[in-house]
Amino acid sequence: MRRRVVVTGIGCVTPLGTDIDTLWRRLRNSESGIGKTTLFDAQNFPTKISAEVRDWDVSHVGEDPERWKFQGRHTHFAVGAAKQAVVASGLMDASIDPTRFGVYLGSGEGQQDFHRFTQMMLSAIEGDTLDVSRFTAKGLEILNPLSELEQEPNMPAGHLASMFNAQGPNLNCLTACAASSQAVGEAVEIIRRGEADVMLSGGTHSMIHPFGVTGFNLLTALSTHNDEPTRASRPFDLNRDGFVLGEGAGMLVLEELEHAQKRGAPIYGEIVGFGSTADAYRITDTHPEGRGAARCLQMALADAQLNIDDIDYINAHGTSTEVNDKVETLAIKRVFGEQAYKIPVSSTKSMMGHLIAAAGATELIVCLLAIRDDVLPPTINYDTPDPECDLDYIPNVARETQCEVAATNSFGFGGQNITLIASRFTG
Repeated sequence: MRRRVVVTGIGCVTPLGTDIDTLWRRLRNSESGIGKTTLFDAQNFPTKISAEVRDWDVSHVGEDPERWKFQGRHTHFAVGAAKQAVVASGLMDASIDPTRFGVYLGSGEGQQDFHRFTQMMLSAIEGDTLDVSRFTAKGLEILNPLSELEQEPNMPAGHLASMFNAQGPNLNCLTACAASSQAVGEAVEIIRRGEADVMLSGGTHSMIHPFGVTGFNLLTALSTHNDEPTRASRPFDLNRDGFVLGEGAGMLVLEELEHAQKRGAPIYGEIVGFGSTADAYRITDTHPEGRGAARCLQMALADAQLNIDDIDYINAHGTSTEVNDKVETLAIKRVFGEQAYKIPVSSTKSMMGHLIAAAGATELIVCLLAIRDDVLPPTINYDTPDPECDLDYIPNVARETQCEVAATNSFGFGGQNITLIASRFTG
């Protein structure tokens, strides 16, 4: 028998709330965390809006900001969400074997120091030519090596291991928007195989900077609905025009069931299914028939030993792009058949934007809260149905209904697909 894996702690830092209670209350109330971009001057960009984490720093979780002054925004978010999750799990006061405690994150790169980078560029441009030697010399003069080191995606995992004395497996993956879901799924497998008893897992990311926005604008992936930021993200709606870039972190403490029970840990739910596939199609396009997404859902159902009528809710990847929403809807119908029309589906990206590498873990937390309270969060801004997106998307208002099992999808550029399935813990 494989070892069972439960969730004993959850934490978040998101545009909609920097603690679990606030996030969940605002999701249930159909609120939006999207507004004008303030982290940099976006007035000359096609997209001038984003979902930022505002008015928060590590002092909110009892950490000294001076300790983290060289670390990037992604590490700050990771520290905040992880501290919440570990405290909630009771691990801060527990005596556990540190060599059996690991970290697995889906972390993106840190936010670059664009002010200094701009200084370097301006000092090295003569006419239309960039003087590479002057650019290099200016960089050696003004860049802080510690700050530059902190841009690496693996740094948050290293910092969390040090914070919590987690001496077990330490890994990070960056599979675009599927990263933190993949990290959670693989952390579950590490516990199932007996290589660890506890894993701190999730994701953290911020791409709200000129390079990030430029790239997604060039791909025409971002909404340009700048005049009404709170209405810009409209998954599955006929008039959707792209996703809204967000930032933040979502963290979970995953634990082998008997290990958790022996120490009397709280249990938020059980992770029962994990599926992972690749489209093997195009780097920036989902397969038009949803073959990877559908197979991923099927794998997760098989892993969980569940039937199609066992799923009570799907938290969709639901980016609000024309292609993603249409293909995800098609994939759900391919797997569930007529049952698909009976399963409530929603995209919480409509409210908190797309957290990129951190999205999947945060949306898994949403599933656990939906199971805990028997409340399904809505898809807001759903006004005009799209004939090709014809499922029950829980339009605009949260729904109270029994929820025992929930699935969440994450699809990333490059063709990565992850599905996780969580269930109520029943002993």
